Amino acid sequence: MSSASRIIGVSLGHRTLAEADHWIQSLDPAPVLACTHLVAVPFPHVAISLLTAGSFATDAALQVAADAASAGRSGRAVRFPGAERLTGELVVGEILRRSSISRVEVLGSGPADPATVVETGDFVRPQFRDGELVLVTTPAAGGRLVPFERRDPTPCCADH
Repeated sequence: MSSASRIIGVSLGHRTLAEADHWIQSLDPAPVLACTHLVAVPFPHVAISLLTAGSFATDAALQVAADAASAGRSGRAVRFPGAERLTGELVVGEILRRSSISRVEVLGSGPADPATVVETGDFVRPQFRDGELVLVTTPAAGGRLVPFERRDPTPCCADH
C-alpha cells in the first residue's frame, strides 16, 4: 500500500445509499474523503470514490462504474474533514469553520445566512460539486434550517 493519498473508484454493487454509507463507515483507516455516486451501468447501483492511500478490488463487470466514480466531479459526501464535528444545532458560520464544507445553501434560495441555525440531526451529507463541498438545506420551523438529506427520509424518497 502506498502512503500517498489519491482518488480511487470502487464499485461493489451496493443497491442503496445506506449500504454504501455503511461500507464507507466501516473502513479502517477511514478515508479522508468518501463520496457516493448513483450509476446506471451495468445495473443501477451506488459506486464510491475515496481519497485514500488504500486500494480495493472491484469486479471486472463493475469497473466502468468504479472508473466513473473516481472521475466524477460531483457526488454525495459521506466522509469529509470535520464531519464528526457537525452534530446538534450549529449556526451556518460554525459549520463552515468546523468542516471542509465551503458553502451552505437553502434549496431554491441561494446562500444561507451565516447566523442561521442548522439542526443537523447528527447526519450531514453535503454534495461534492466541482471540487468543493456544498451543504444543501431546507427551511424548518422557527426560522431554522435542516439538511436536505435526512437520515430517515420519507418512504417516497428513500431510494432516490
